[in-house]
Amino acid sequence: MESTLLMSHSHSLSTELPYSLSLPLTCNSTHSTPLIQLLQSLHLFSVPASTLGLADWLVPGDVLTPRPRIWDLVVMWLGGCPWLPVLLQGYLNLRRLSAARIWGSCWGSMAETLSTGAEAATGLRALAQQNGDARGDARGERPSGSPEPAPEDGKQTPLSEERAPIAASGPGKRKKRRDATRERVVPPPKKRRAGVSFGDEHFAETSYYFEGGLRKVRPYYFDFRTYCKGRWVGHSLLHVFSTEFRAQPLAYYEAAVREGRLHLNEEPVQDLSIVLKDNDFLRNRVHRHEPPVTAEPVRLLAENEDMVVVDKPSSIPVHPCGRFRHNTVIFILGKEHQLKELHPLHRLDRLTSGVLMFAKTAAVSERIHEQVRDRQLEKEYVCRVEGEFPTEEVICKEPILVVSYKVGVCRVDARGKPCETVFQRLSYNGHSSVVRCRPLTGRTHQIRVHLQFLGHPILNDPIYNSVAWGPSRGRCGHIPKTDEELLRDLVAEHQAKQSLDVLDLCEGDLSPGLIDSTAPSSELGKDHLEELATSAQKMDGAVKAAPQNLDTMALAPEKTAETDVVNQEIDPLCAECRLVRQDPLPQDLVMFLHALRYKGPGFEYFSPMPTWAQDDWQED
Repeated sequence: MESTLLMSHSHSLSTELPYSLSLPLTCNSTHSTPLIQLLQSLHLFSVPASTLGLADWLVPGDVLTPRPRIWDLVVMWLGGCPWLPVLLQGYLNLRRLSAARIWGSCWGSMAETLSTGAEAATGLRALAQQNGDARGDARGERPSGSPEPAPEDGKQTPLSEERAPIAASGPGKRKKRRDATRERVVPPPKKRRAGVSFGDEHFAETSYYFEGGLRKVRPYYFDFRTYCKGRWVGHSLLHVFSTEFRAQPLAYYEAAVREGRLHLNEEPVQDLSIVLKDNDFLRNRVHRHEPPVTAEPVRLLAENEDMVVVDKPSSIPVHPCGRFRHNTVIFILGKEHQLKELHPLHRLDRLTSGVLMFAKTAAVSERIHEQVRDRQLEKEYVCRVEGEFPTEEVICKEPILVVSYKVGVCRVDARGKPCETVFQRLSYNGHSSVVRCRPLTGRTHQIRVHLQFLGHPILNDPIYNSVAWGPSRGRCGHIPKTDEELLRDLVAEHQAKQSLDVLDLCEGDLSPGLIDSTAPSSELGKDHLEELATSAQKMDGAVKAAPQNLDTMALAPEKTAETDVVNQEIDPLCAECRLVRQDPLPQDLVMFLHALRYKGPGFEYFSPMPTWAQDDWQED
């Protein structure tokens, strides 16, 4: 610890000195004492007197006072202990006796000290300007406030070559320069803008078209960007792609490197064996195919200066997630209603329809979320369930546990989080019942899990009304299989139906522990991909030219030449381009769960009752 000792004598000299005792010292010796000898005798510093050039004398009454710093405050606090002053006084008395003995031996050299004091002080200042103080020189640092040393030739010297500090291991050895180690330098991470923010450049990536009652997105090129995750540090790109990006085989990424589609810190990747570091920035250009959603429009229910309220159709996600980007409510509102910079105030499952609220500013978003935390927001849903639901009000308080965040499956379990839902039957048509639901808590899939537990799952729930749960389908929490077996059976069922999007999964998300992926996209051979890469190079830059043609096709697809459309929608490296998937039927994209009403302090919004909730509705 370092501080400054100041003398109250009229000809005192202040200088930077290390010290270990932060208490005022009063000279009460009967003989005058040189300052340098006293400080050395007290072991307050170990620098030779000839170097410091301190020629001041102490006389009775002089007070040495340290400049207060954080460590001084700590010592002053310790000084409040009753036993500490006694120990310090005894220690100082012993040091004073030792100082008196030293004083006699150094009297003869006092005249020489006085005559050379000024020269030594001048030398000290020159030494400080040239190399910094004794402590800064050992660390290779410049003293605070001193200017940068100018090179002799007048040219600007890079920081890494400015000075070769002496290493602590020996005077003849020097620290290695960063340039000499040839280590890869990682630039600092860029600041990200908080909140949901999509602009015209994002909306113009591609366009919609409608076919067979479905909203479809034209395939497009997209730059997937991410910073290196902590678990990736120290691993090669080859390892990361083989363990966490299994949507494509390794042969695809090798072909992508040859095509210049992979970038690390905005530099093209030359070798997948490169080892990742913290803050590395990855960019991978991919060809995206989004699943279709219902063609029903996103209708505006209300709009003011604070909020936008819409009636969300089933099958459309709220915000970009998984394989969905343009087929989301956020993008549809931005592209078709010019509503941008929206903040979702709550979320609805992709298959759930109904009232969905957005805030126009972050301040409104925070205010509404505070109301949600304070339980000031009332929610009311309507659903159609299997069988004859009881006529009396039913309250379910079973705790809910998340079985898998990745697959998105929950179940009733005593280890889960507390939940409460109030149910009231509205109608019964002889086969199924329409039930009003009021969730008093906000757990994931709360209504669907509680209805399954009660033995009345939602009629067409693709998860909680599945045979994968066993003969009783989870009624009263009876599931005759482990969680791992349940997940494997659910995934296998939807994989066979080509409906993994229901689980927010794609083929690349299927790990060996969950189920072996058998889709064609994971069976492509290396030789086949190399042939595709060769054909890509023969397309006269079609792949590289596609992003430049993207805006034109998105804004005016009917005016784009047929060859440009082919360049944009077909990628020779994309396995999805060679798959033929059967489109779902529009009725397959609807789940009978609807957010009917949301009410809070100063607002209340309703959505029309869906057709399947009518009293006389009959199953197909």
